[in-house]
Amino acid sequence: MKTPFPFSAIVGQHEMKQAMILTAVDPGIGGVLVFGDRGTGKSTAVRALAALLPPIKVVEGCPVNSERVADCPSWAEIGSRKVISRSTPVIDLPLGATEDRVVGALDIERALTRGEKTFEPGLLARANRGYLYIDEVNLLEDHIVDLLLDVAQSGENVVEREGLSIRHPARFVLVGSGNPEEGELRPQLLDRFGLSVEVRSPDNIAERVEVIKRRDAFERDFDAFMATFGAQDAEIRETILKARKRLPKVKTPDAILNDCAELCIALGSDGLRGELTLLRGARALAAYRGDRTLKRDHLRDIAPSALSHRLRRDPLDEAGSGARVNRIVADVLG
Repeated sequence: MKTPFPFSAIVGQHEMKQAMILTAVDPGIGGVLVFGDRGTGKSTAVRALAALLPPIKVVEGCPVNSERVADCPSWAEIGSRKVISRSTPVIDLPLGATEDRVVGALDIERALTRGEKTFEPGLLARANRGYLYIDEVNLLEDHIVDLLLDVAQSGENVVEREGLSIRHPARFVLVGSGNPEEGELRPQLLDRFGLSVEVRSPDNIAERVEVIKRRDAFERDFDAFMATFGAQDAEIRETILKARKRLPKVKTPDAILNDCAELCIALGSDGLRGELTLLRGARALAAYRGDRTLKRDHLRDIAPSALSHRLRRDPLDEAGSGARVNRIVADVLG
C-alpha cells in the first residue's frame, strides 16, 4: 500500500487542516465538511489524515474496533482476546454504495453453504472509532443520507431485516468533500457537520509553484521527501496526543459562554448546535495551542468554520456566509 502524501506537506489550506486536526483532538466536534474547487487537496488531506492520526488499541479481529473484549458484539467471531495497536480507521463511503454495504446484512454465502444466519458487518462497523469519508457528499442518495443521520444521532447502527436483529456501536467522525457547483447538501446532513470550510485554488504564483515542487519531489525522491515531512507529521501527531490530555483541563470562563450565545443570536443561527460546536471547537483549539484558558482569540479563529454553514441564506449578501460571520465576530468580540 502506497504511503499517502504527508499532511504537513500540504501547501496553504490552513483552515481545512486546522479543522481536521481539531476533530482529532476532540472527535465530539462532529466532523468536517470541505467544499471547494476540484484539485484543491480535499481528498489528499483526508488520506494524509489517516497516516497522521495516532493509533488506537483494538481487540484483534473485532469488526467494530472495540478496545475491550467485553465491548465486542455478541455476534462477532473474534477468535482472539489479544489487544493490538492499529491505525485509526479512515473508511471511504462510495457514492454508489448499497444500503447493505453501508449498514451490513446477512452473509448470503454462509447462509447458502452452511445454513447459518450470520451478520456481515458494513462500512459503519469498520468506521467505528475512526473516520467515515464521503467524496462528493452532496451527490449522496437520499436514503443513504437518512441512514447516516440516524446513526450520527444515536451513535449506534441498528439492522433489523432478513430475520436479523443486530446492534453495534458506530461512532465516527464524518468527513465530507464536494464541489458546490454540482449540487447543494441537504440541510439535515449539513447541520450534522461540526465544522465547514471552503477551499479555493491558490491565486499566488509562488504558492502554486511550491505545490508543484512538493508533489514532484514526493514522486521523484520519495525517501528524502518523507524524511523531511514525515518528521513534521510526527510532531503534529505528538501535539494532538498532548492536546487530548490537556483538553479536559481547559478552563471556560462564563464570559466566553456569553460570547458564544451572543454570536449565535447575532448571526441568527437555528438551534443551539452552533453554540455547542463553537465552544467545543474553540476548546480543542486552545488545547492544541497549549493554552489553559479559553479566550476570545480562540472563538475568533474557529467561528467561521463552526458557524458559516448554519446561517440562513441571504440572497442580498454577495460576500458569502464566511464574510458575514467575520463581520459579526468583529462587531461582537471587537
